[in-house]
Amino acid sequence: MLEIIFAGGAFGIAIMVAIIALSMTGCYLVIDHLLTIRRQELVPDALQAELAEHFANGKVAAAEASCQEHPSFLSFIILQGLAERDGGWPAIEKAFEDALAEQAAALLRKIEYLAVIGNIAPMLGLLGTVTGMILAFRQVAVSQGAAGAGDLAEGIYQALVTTVAGLVVAIPSLGAYAILRNRVDQLVAEATYVIQHVTRPLRRRLAVAPPVRSAAPRNS
Repeated sequence: MLEIIFAGGAFGIAIMVAIIALSMTGCYLVIDHLLTIRRQELVPDALQAELAEHFANGKVAAAEASCQEHPSFLSFIILQGLAERDGGWPAIEKAFEDALAEQAAALLRKIEYLAVIGNIAPMLGLLGTVTGMILAFRQVAVSQGAAGAGDLAEGIYQALVTTVAGLVVAIPSLGAYAILRNRVDQLVAEATYVIQHVTRPLRRRLAVAPPVRSAAPRNS
């Protein structure tokens, strides 16, 4: 196996080392994302229950304290919305939307590296293959056709090794990227539903609250 992997000469070995480094990075990213992009990490059930109870009882300060005690995707968005409560429900809702968009984009940027690896790995493999093919045909040209078909076939086979390695890295990376992207979309949609559900009592309370009126100016 090692003979096949490192059969492309010095340049081929450099390409293979780069592809192996990409594969190790991809494995690390997949494991890290599987551990962090989870429902209990982003939208924990315990925090949902606490927020629903606090908002139902009108305890906005307690809801803020719970979010600060349990930092997560959900708590960040709730805190951003409650910071605008002086402007009424429209301001809170706008803050929720902006925070959701910001956090969703951050999660998507986090998994973009897998797509980058999936695109770079086959290109590196192709680079190694093209270089190997050039060297193989150069050998034929230098020998003025004296190189046999076996020599040419050996050079081509060595050149194609990097392409295979690049594809072996790229296919799982792109597959993992697609799976994690769908998971992010699902969790963001679930967080949106949870926020709408737990803040419903707050929305109703603000909707029936009398508007704040400034004191009328006195006539001099």
